[in-house]
Amino acid sequence: MTEFSDLGLSPATLKAVAETGYTTATPIQAEAIPMALQGRDVLGIAQTGTGKTAAFTLPMIDRLAAGRAKARMPRALVIAPTRELADQVSASFEKYAMGQKLTWALLIGGVSFKDQEQKLDRGVDVLIATPGRLLDHFERGKLLMTGVQIMVVDEADRMLDMGFIPDLERIFKLTPAKKQTLFFSATMPPEITRLTKQFLNDPVRIEASRPATTAETITQYLVRIPSADPKAKRTALRELIGRAEINNGIVFCNRKTEVDIVAKSLKKHGFDAAAIHGDLDQATRMRTLESFRNGELKLLCASDVAARGLDIPAVSHVFNFDVPHHADDYVHRIGRTGRAGRTGEAFMIVTPADSKNLDKVLKLIGKTPEEVSLDLDWANIKDEPRPGRGRERGGRERKRKPREAREPRPRREKAEAAPAPAAEPAAQPQPAPRPARERPAEESRPARAERPARERPERERSERERPQRERPERERAEAQDRRRGRDDGDRVVGFGSDVPAFLQRPPPRSTKD
Repeated sequence: MTEFSDLGLSPATLKAVAETGYTTATPIQAEAIPMALQGRDVLGIAQTGTGKTAAFTLPMIDRLAAGRAKARMPRALVIAPTRELADQVSASFEKYAMGQKLTWALLIGGVSFKDQEQKLDRGVDVLIATPGRLLDHFERGKLLMTGVQIMVVDEADRMLDMGFIPDLERIFKLTPAKKQTLFFSATMPPEITRLTKQFLNDPVRIEASRPATTAETITQYLVRIPSADPKAKRTALRELIGRAEINNGIVFCNRKTEVDIVAKSLKKHGFDAAAIHGDLDQATRMRTLESFRNGELKLLCASDVAARGLDIPAVSHVFNFDVPHHADDYVHRIGRTGRAGRTGEAFMIVTPADSKNLDKVLKLIGKTPEEVSLDLDWANIKDEPRPGRGRERGGRERKRKPREAREPRPRREKAEAAPAPAAEPAAQPQPAPRPARERPAEESRPARAERPARERPERERSERERPQRERPERERAEAQDRRRGRDDGDRVVGFGSDVPAFLQRPPPRSTKD
């Protein structure tokens, strides 16, 4: 075991670490901190919950202790994939930089631009940001990254999953080529490996544990249920929560809509639960997280946006309501428990439809969790249609099923029983006919009186209803020409016989003539 005092940190930083209650460094901290203090590029690979945040925060504070930041030109940059993780890094700086004359700013979405711009105008030593909000400030002209001396990329594999790699490449190109880069990730997909080869300069590779492995302090359980019906899964989840001795726990779902449904179901059955996902505004997300950290909230229903960046050491249980689509997400989910040497339990509900995703998870972690059986009456848990879809579709099908019963409609019966005066033409006022422009009004009136009023519409309707194959060849050719905008005569297409005056004007003479 390595003590923090043996890593070469300054007395002020060691004092701040001691006040937090930590004395022994984790493996990733013991190997990364001395290399970072020397100014070397570091490629750190370690499972979640092993103290990666302190591994780059502590040496950064020591290296930035001497110097002062300029307005809109931070000296250090920390890039995080989610708002929660960025906020966690900011909280770490607040703890470990106590007593130091360092300033930092948090740039995340969902917060006013004006407050962040004011901090940038005063000048900050460390800038902690998500990729999108950082580039927004740069494009507004409120930020320059030419003075960055240290750049940290945290949870790089999560940025790959969220589609931030193009933004990350752009940020690298906006910063100086000669800088120290600390790159941390729990897994190393090929795209991340390519990124490290492109932007890191002879990095020290520190692999504190095999990539994508689970902590030994976490006891994992597998709960198989015979039905994929969401109602059956919610019943199984409530049964598991009722059996376990929970201090506080996190329930993970694959979809944001499912997060809300599970949270409402738990609250309906008397559990203290709340939802957090990316569609909620930042104020609600921060308020919910603060309640969970303080112990005011017992169960947190979350999407994978909360799988990383939640440093809450006292989480006792993690429940996977859905088997994750990506096997790496399972490692990060259950890594919310069993942190800082504590023990934790993780449950995963598995249905027959989850066989492929389950095989990927088991292959990644290299072991099979212990199976737990639930003695429930699964036959009486019927399928529950999703609101707004299945019920409406079923209702429409029931209405349309007896087709012969729909033929005598009430509307038609009312029309047939209408009073006779309403059907007489004399009782209805006739609109005055519009006079034709090419002939006098007195000539047009007898022409309209020669034939019945409904004769022409019926004839035109019959012409339109004739099949295409029965029309003369010339008529079909004229119709095609009209659709293509062609004109075989001298008339102007689109104006009829009325040619606007501006089209009859002679073309202007050239000034060169």
